[in-house]
Amino acid sequence: MHHHRALCERAVSPLEIAAGLEAHGLTDRTAARYRHRDVFALAEELYARTPAGPAEPPPPVIPAPHPDAGARAGWTLLALLPGAVCLATAGVLRLTEGALGGGARAAVTLTGALLACLALRLCLRRGPLRAPEGAGRAGLYACWLLSFAVYGEELIAQVISGGPDGPWQPEPAPLLGLAAAIAPAAWCAHLFTVRARRRLEGSRALEEFGAGVRPLLLGAVALFLCALLPLLHLAGLGLGGTGTPVAAAALGVLFFLARLLAAHGLPGPGTVALAAACAVEAAAPALVLAARLPGLDPLARPVHALVEAGGTGAVPALACGAAALGLLVHASAALARASAHTRT
Repeated sequence: MHHHRALCERAVSPLEIAAGLEAHGLTDRTAARYRHRDVFALAEELYARTPAGPAEPPPPVIPAPHPDAGARAGWTLLALLPGAVCLATAGVLRLTEGALGGGARAAVTLTGALLACLALRLCLRRGPLRAPEGAGRAGLYACWLLSFAVYGEELIAQVISGGPDGPWQPEPAPLLGLAAAIAPAAWCAHLFTVRARRRLEGSRALEEFGAGVRPLLLGAVALFLCALLPLLHLAGLGLGGTGTPVAAAALGVLFFLARLLAAHGLPGPGTVALAAACAVEAAAPALVLAARLPGLDPLARPVHALVEAGGTGAVPALACGAAALGLLVHASAALARASAHTRT
């Protein structure tokens, strides 16, 4: 009580004390030392035993912020902007094919990319995808992963065939599909956050809350994937993409989980997962190039075996898929803690 007096005095319910104790690292085993069955039982006694704080004028009652229809419409429109910008850029390039020179088309592409980045920055500042503590270096890793999604397969194909020996043919369909999927990602994150907070208010123990939140997380990821796959397929049809967008789907799930964790105040694990995916994608062409040195032929065998089994898209699919799977396992534990859902 002495160590956590400030937490207990300002708490309005035992569950708030339980979330604070959990955030400080207390577990049910620690609560057992104080002869309580779990952290929630300990929080209830702390709440009952803590005397009222010093007499102060009561603060003005401010209603808890609830996202009304206007706020939801605002961040939904912002989430639609990146996909709309990418679609408009692709439409302009398709309509002016053969009419504009290479320099003009490059200028249109660069302008569209800058506008899409600006729109993405705006939509990530509001709504359920907003990260209160920032995302650290995740933006740099995201740029690498998006660039590899556009140029990576052609790069690997040229390196394996003895190159690189020419300009890389871009594959813009994954970029368009991922940009259009930002709006579904925002709504899936919103639904998960709202339902998790309702579960927090109705739970009587931390284990009960965690057991109820994990299916919500899996459902949100599955719902986002169901929205992402059709968008990637339509983008491939419109821009002449080839193959099944497995790598782009894995990248989209990786981005969604990393941003969901950052929105709940946990940007570190997402950054690590993005960096790991970047390292694997960078290692693939590097190993093939290093194998050209005398005596280093075995270095390229894993890459050749992977490409022979699943094509050049197997490299980013493996990198992003493994990172997304590991991040999902971590998120199922991190987002099952009550402290990840308390309002700041």
